[in-house]
Amino acid sequence: VAWDAIFTAYAQRDAGAFNRTVADYAAALAAAPPTQLQKANPAFEAWFNNFGPFSLCQWLYFTAFCFAVLAWLGWNVPLNRTAFWLIAVTFLVHTLGLISRMYISGRPPITNLYATAIYIGWAAVLAGLILESVYRLGYGNVLASVAGFASLLVADKLTLLLETSSGGDTIGVMQAVLDTQFWLATHVTCVVTGYAATYVAGLLGVIYVVRGVFTPSFNATEKKDLARMIYGTVCFGMFFSFVGTVLGGLWADDSWGRFWGWDPKENAALIIVLWNALVLHARWDGMVKDRGLAVLAIGGNIFASWSHFGVNQLGVGLHSYGFTEGVLVALGLFVASQLFFIGIGLLPQRFWLSQRREPATV
Repeated sequence: VAWDAIFTAYAQRDAGAFNRTVADYAAALAAAPPTQLQKANPAFEAWFNNFGPFSLCQWLYFTAFCFAVLAWLGWNVPLNRTAFWLIAVTFLVHTLGLISRMYISGRPPITNLYATAIYIGWAAVLAGLILESVYRLGYGNVLASVAGFASLLVADKLTLLLETSSGGDTIGVMQAVLDTQFWLATHVTCVVTGYAATYVAGLLGVIYVVRGVFTPSFNATEKKDLARMIYGTVCFGMFFSFVGTVLGGLWADDSWGRFWGWDPKENAALIIVLWNALVLHARWDGMVKDRGLAVLAIGGNIFASWSHFGVNQLGVGLHSYGFTEGVLVALGLFVASQLFFIGIGLLPQRFWLSQRREPATV
């Protein structure tokens, strides 16, 4: 009613009536604010935007990566320890930023593509810290720093793309079908955690290939430990991607009256489950050993990226609300980079520098 009175006064060019109706509406909002405004904290949101925790974390992760790489060249223990604690402190800031976004929006951590990049980076860094705490080989530091920096860089680029669609607002209005706390906290979180684990396994696979092909210091013990990291992470990704896909079917049944409709986004989620299952079965049946496991894990990066970004570019299906202009070229370049690592991973092992110090294995 208030908006109708405001627009009527505007249409009649009655400035006095327009000002009165606007003032009355503002007074009504102040007396009985909507739920969204009751929970709002403008001062905290202003502090959060000025602080910019994710931009800070991005470059701290890059600094930690430099320490982690230098550790392979010498002073292994002190440099790895420095990298680990720098990543740990940066992770706390990253966590603060994630919780702050949840507090400001009043929603679970993942609500749009920008939020998925923030969350995937957070989950990957946590995985790297855990792996480094267990194995203490420096690989967890490299994983955490690269994943943290790369994911926040992607989030930063998504912010630029949002300038044309929502004025750069990364906490935008939700699509109607997504406007549910329960399914955002269960299905979306599970699926994106599965994506994150798949990316972690793929990045570990890249580390395995790069270390094996280009460095002579990659010994048999480190190969076994790195293969164990990849295997465990794939298992983790398989579990969460499967559970998340099933929860997505339940959400679809609740929202659209059918559990599965072969929608492109549904198919893409299923591809992640099937790929992780393929990797595990190839390992269990002895079809691949450590090197093959690493190469297959890199392939998971391609499928996870297609499921995460690529399907949105089709602009079709009931899940077409995630289209982002300008992503397709970047996605193609990323896929090409992963195919390159798969290619060098498939080189005969006589060309691997790490094999010059030990007998070749099948």
